[in-house]
Amino acid sequence: MATAKPRVKVPKSASAGDVITIKTLISHKMESGQRKDKKGNVIPRKIINRFECTFNGATVFSCDIDPAISANPYFEFTAKVMEPGTFRFVWTDDDGAVYETEKTIAVS
Repeated sequence: MATAKPRVKVPKSASAGDVITIKTLISHKMESGQRKDKKGNVIPRKIINRFECTFNGATVFSCDIDPAISANPYFEFTAKVMEPGTFRFVWTDDDGAVYETEKTIAVS
């Protein structure tokens, strides 16, 4: 499987107190652990099991993800911004792999 690729859409700027919409998508194949390969062996579970977004170190949104999630999980949520800073996005996989990206926002 190719490396998971996170994509995030955050406005480049906002006014203090604005509520912004954040969209995230990670390209990830996901395997539930319930299917078998051509030889009848169980394909090991490999899903993104946790997602977290922080802004300047404070948690904005987080969730645990169960095996029923589809491939390429998409999240959309809002955040109120009072100051300029950096959003940090972290996806954690069953095998311990961590996929991260950051986006900054200017606030006037």
